[in-house]
Amino acid sequence: MACGNCGTGADGQPKGCKNNGTCGTDGCNKLTVFDWLSNMQLPEGQEPFNYAEVRFKNGRKDYYKNSENLQLSIGDIVATEAASGHDVGMVTLTGELVRVQMKRKKVKADTDETLKIYRKASQRDIDIWTTAREKEEPMKVKARQIAIRLDLQMKISDIEFQGDGSKCTFYYTAEDRVDFRQLIKEFAQEFRTRIEMRQIGLRQEASRLGGIGSCGRELCCSTWLTDFRSVTTSAARYQQLSLNPQKLAGQCGKLKCCLNYELDAYMDALKDFPKTDQKLYTQKGIAVCQKIDIFRGELWYAYEGEWMNWHKLTTAHANEIIAANRAKEPIASLEEFAAELIADTKIDFGNVVGQDSLTRFDQPKTHKKRRNNRKKKQPATAQKGNQRNPKARQERTKDNPKGPRPKRNNDQQSSMDTKRKTSQPKTRRRDTPRKPKPGTDA
Repeated sequence: MACGNCGTGADGQPKGCKNNGTCGTDGCNKLTVFDWLSNMQLPEGQEPFNYAEVRFKNGRKDYYKNSENLQLSIGDIVATEAASGHDVGMVTLTGELVRVQMKRKKVKADTDETLKIYRKASQRDIDIWTTAREKEEPMKVKARQIAIRLDLQMKISDIEFQGDGSKCTFYYTAEDRVDFRQLIKEFAQEFRTRIEMRQIGLRQEASRLGGIGSCGRELCCSTWLTDFRSVTTSAARYQQLSLNPQKLAGQCGKLKCCLNYELDAYMDALKDFPKTDQKLYTQKGIAVCQKIDIFRGELWYAYEGEWMNWHKLTTAHANEIIAANRAKEPIASLEEFAAELIADTKIDFGNVVGQDSLTRFDQPKTHKKRRNNRKKKQPATAQKGNQRNPKARQERTKDNPKGPRPKRNNDQQSSMDTKRKTSQPKTRRRDTPRKPKPGTDA
């Protein structure tokens, strides 16, 4: 999200990042447009477009005429014309791109409703604006308490002061019509300023408040999205998404706007697919579509009564069978087309981006366990001596009694084995009585 204190400071710059409107975060760079024509010069004889785009709190934008021909740049704080008094905002776009934006949003220039830019904001204008902005949060808490006390079915989501502090706009959401005449009287008596109530939708509320979406990024409506198109559940059906309202709904409680982003690509891919309710008629039986894969262009069919056996076909094969059915040409079975598909298919590993093997971190089995155990059983001094002192590996002699014993050859080993076999163990006969120990009775 944005800086914690991304309001405007005493010098006209944001308090948090102090990058003068170009920090790229939610507070300073909200709904801005990158001016890629800023370093280009106009043709000779052409005058620059004398309009500027000014942003106010939480993404509200308007277009103002620069009648005084001020040298404006992105991030400048300006005082603009309002219905009564003046307002203070930040310049977000200048030059020829303003003409493009006004044409896109169907805003006509040089009309009676065109507002003007008075001047660059002075220090006094910025101080008044900052003081008014600091009152908004405690006023919102008090306004919600009054609305709850009056038992009004509404939610006050945001408050915005005019730049000169003469008017305060309350943004609220409500499902039904609300009679807030008594509410306005109490607001005017409590806050001592002109009150304007403006109802907004749930999407507009989310765009003003901002937040983090389920994708882990900032909400599209609070960063760059300006027009809210209608989103229906058919967009989720075309993309084969589960119709779970908890997963499909955004922070505003409505369907996510991002469901429309890839819908056109899915619609183009589905043009080659036959309808899922279209049955395939063969001599073996009637086949019904069970599943489709849009990215690979494949379909799975199963005969009626044999639902466990699926046959994979391509869109071309399925369309060929449907055309043969319409022409009343006999089709033996789906196995013919499935066999052709298997014969023509090469090894394809598919798109495995983001996938990982479950055994990637498993260590291979080694046969060095015994050696390691033997080394562990040896004392530390012997290991150190064997590693660092090469003389310790010499055979055991009179001069070196601590060395290893010499290895026996085959003749010596066989003689040792025969001696062990012929030698009888010492046994004590049980019939002979034990001698009593001295000092004890027999």
